[in-house]
Amino acid sequence: MVVYAAQGDPRRSMALLWRTESPDAERPGPKPALSVDLIVETAITVADADGMAGLSMRAVGDRLGRTAMALYTYVPSKSELVDLMYDKALAELSVGYDGDGWRADAARWAEDLWDFYLRHPWVLQVSQARPVLGPNEYVVLEALVKILRRTGLRPAALRRLVSALYSCVREPARTASEARLAEKVTGQSDDEWWHARSARLKEVSPDFAERFPTLTWMEAEQAFRMEDETVSYLEQEAREAFEFSLSVLLDGIEVATKAE
Repeated sequence: MVVYAAQGDPRRSMALLWRTESPDAERPGPKPALSVDLIVETAITVADADGMAGLSMRAVGDRLGRTAMALYTYVPSKSELVDLMYDKALAELSVGYDGDGWRADAARWAEDLWDFYLRHPWVLQVSQARPVLGPNEYVVLEALVKILRRTGLRPAALRRLVSALYSCVREPARTASEARLAEKVTGQSDDEWWHARSARLKEVSPDFAERFPTLTWMEAEQAFRMEDETVSYLEQEAREAFEFSLSVLLDGIEVATKAE
């Protein structure tokens, strides 16, 4: 499922994201048992366990021992909650990349983002078509641009590279996270799925080698062989795709710096 962020009330969402106003302010009477931060942290825990499909104000309230209605005093709706969750989770990412040169730092930034996506696969369901515009989203972006600025490339080139690097990490990470969830969601292991389908493929296409000679050549050269039998094929392939495309992209950046 795709979730579009920034769908709530703009004034309330931005105020909560940037903490320009707080519903946790002092009120007459007993100290509130809830807070925005506690609700957001609990919602992240729910999403980590059950994905976006399992996220609701009621599910968060149940985990906190409260009704869904009790949460609305702090967070107006699920839309604002998703924005807050997304930006809060991004705070985990490192921003201190000033070590062994721009290439090494860009690679570390990408590796950190890869690990982050696999820790919180629900983040990959938040569409990039409508950015959250929260402070931590900008902190992560600032860290990457600061790294790439050391290449000496012009601002317009840096903008394009930022988009390329995010895509380089995000799409393979999405495949890897989906591969990890496949057995839980479908009830069928990778081995069972591949065995059942590959057997039928031979039946429905006995002339496969003649119809697809290049793929058959790759198979004969063991191009599709993976070393780790304990990890799903698609997860390993996604990881290899990430590493290879990152290396090629960084090579391309180096070539571009020399052409400037």
